[in-house]
Amino acid sequence: MCDIAVTTTSQQAEATDFESRLVRALNESGLLLLTSIGHRTGLLEALAGQSPLTSPALAERSGLQERYVREWLGGMVAAEVVETDPESASYWLPDERAELLTDRGPVNLAVYAQFIPLLGSVEDDVVRCFHEGGGVPYSRYPRFQEVMASDSGQTVLPALFDAILPLAPGLIERLESGIRVLDCACGRGRALLAMAERFPSSRFVGYDLCEEAIGWAREQAERTGLTNLSFEVRDLSDFDVTATPGAFELVTTFDGIHDQAQPRRLLAGIHRTLVADGVYLVQDIHASSHHHLDRQHPLGAMLYAVSLSHCMTVSLAQGGEGLGTMWGRERALAYLEEAGFHDIRVHQLEHDIQNDYFVCRP
Repeated sequence: MCDIAVTTTSQQAEATDFESRLVRALNESGLLLLTSIGHRTGLLEALAGQSPLTSPALAERSGLQERYVREWLGGMVAAEVVETDPESASYWLPDERAELLTDRGPVNLAVYAQFIPLLGSVEDDVVRCFHEGGGVPYSRYPRFQEVMASDSGQTVLPALFDAILPLAPGLIERLESGIRVLDCACGRGRALLAMAERFPSSRFVGYDLCEEAIGWAREQAERTGLTNLSFEVRDLSDFDVTATPGAFELVTTFDGIHDQAQPRRLLAGIHRTLVADGVYLVQDIHASSHHHLDRQHPLGAMLYAVSLSHCMTVSLAQGGEGLGTMWGRERALAYLEEAGFHDIRVHQLEHDIQNDYFVCRP
């Protein structure tokens, strides 16, 4: 009886803890929605570094409707993000929080809050896929490239020249001398735009399936006067046979493999298009290929949600493999070796808890 009583008490305590956790999660999800709205409307930026403002003053400063601004402020006060003085009916965003929620700090975490409403908008489609199979097409995510470009702007671009490219010894010198570079699944091409400006002697090409992303990249290249790069809308699902052999000294993918329709074919094509002493530099999600080993991942649940609601399902929508965001280091190494890469070095960077960096040579 004693053992039964102890077990029952333990189970009740665990149930209570779990209930509390779910309630907290529910409340924090509200914070993320409010944060995304604050980011997209400019309210967070408008509050940052300012003296306390009333709701009408903030609405006027932001060019927004006061009633909506007032309700948003109420939510952010309840979430203990924005502070308020009830006597003056004024509000302010403390500097230490503004550093994390605006572009005033090194990382703007409000950018990532956008994933919650973005992925939630396709929940009905994903539920349908649970019953019927298939996937959710790329066309159902009109803002995904925009949000990913913001993400890349905080993980890739600040570290590109000082930390990421130097992972391959001698690569910076080769880029300065002039080599041919391909970025597969380039999205809006922000990494290529940065490299093309930094290394004018090298030539850069970006491929992506999304016409909107490629159009944006081309406009930026034209606006900045860069003539050493080009962008092309291209389906990479048959890259293993359509890639030009020995065409590039460097190929890069930045979080670009796991949502491909045919990742194995893309990797084989990358191997095919590299010269004999070329380098393939890969950024992809830091995870394990085994579910039980992801329990301690600081972003594990979030990244599985991203996979289920975007990366895995867009691949399945193309009749693809549906590899998913959390394919993991073990599977990544197996795929790279299968593609023909034998010299593979894996790195992690201190600023980026989300990704692994693979330096691969044929």
